[in-house]
Amino acid sequence: MAGTEGRQQPGLVDAHAHLDLLDDPSQAVMEAAGSGVVRILAVGTDLNSSRLAVQFSSKFPQVLACVGIHPHDAASADRNSIAALAKLAASPRVVAIGETGLDFYRNLAPWKKQAEAFRRQIELAREKILPLVVHTRNAADMTLDILASEASGRRVVLHCFSLYEHLQECAGRGYYMSVAGNVTYKKAEDLRRAAAEIPLHLLLTETDSPYLAPVPNRGSRNSPAYVRFTAAEIARLRGMSEEKLAASILTNFGNAFL
Repeated sequence: MAGTEGRQQPGLVDAHAHLDLLDDPSQAVMEAAGSGVVRILAVGTDLNSSRLAVQFSSKFPQVLACVGIHPHDAASADRNSIAALAKLAASPRVVAIGETGLDFYRNLAPWKKQAEAFRRQIELAREKILPLVVHTRNAADMTLDILASEASGRRVVLHCFSLYEHLQECAGRGYYMSVAGNVTYKKAEDLRRAAAEIPLHLLLTETDSPYLAPVPNRGSRNSPAYVRFTAAEIARLRGMSEEKLAASILTNFGNAFL
C-alpha cells in the first residue's frame, strides 16, 4: 500500500461521498482529480444535503448526485419531503435515490418509520427509473426482505457493504456491493474476506467521506482522493493489478448508475 502514496492511479471511483460534510468540497474534488478519481457520487441524507449534492454535481463534471433521506432522519420522510425529493431527482445529474435503508444499531428513528421511509424511497426510485443506494446496519433480514418484495427490477447498491453472511444471496440478486476504507483495517477480517469474494462485476469502491479514512490516513477526516488506498488494498486482497481493478470498477459504476 505504501507504493500508492503520491502516485496517480487513473480511473478511480468514489461511489459514496458526503461532500457537504467536508471542510472544503471544491478542494477535495480537485485533490481527488489529481489522484486519478474520475467519478464521485455525492450522496444526500436529507433534503438539504440532497440539494447540495445536486449543486455539487452541477459544478463539477466528475460528480454525480444521489438524493435521499437516511434512516436516521426517517421521521421526516413524509409525503411533502418525498415530493421534494422527486423534484430534485428530476435533475439530469441525479443518478440514484439514497442513501436510504434501515439502521437498527443507532435507532435514531423508530423501526416502523424507517421501514416506511425506505418503502417510499423505493417507490420513488421505481417512479424515476433510478437505482437505490442502501444503508443497512444491524437490519440485514428486514433490509433484504423489503428489497425482495418492493425493489424487484431496481438496481441496488449496498453502500459500505457489511452483509457478509448474505454475500452470495446479494450476488445472486445482482446487488452491487460497495467497499469503503475500513477494508484496510487489519481487524476487519470479515470485510477483507468479502472484498476478495464479491464477484468482480458487482464490486464498487467508496470513501463514505468524511468517515472511515483508510490506512495510512486512519483517524483523520476521509476525502475522495483517499479511495486510491482502498482500491490498492482490494486489488492486493484479490491478487490482481490495480489497473485491472480500477477499470472493472469504473465499468461497474457505469452499469450501476448510468
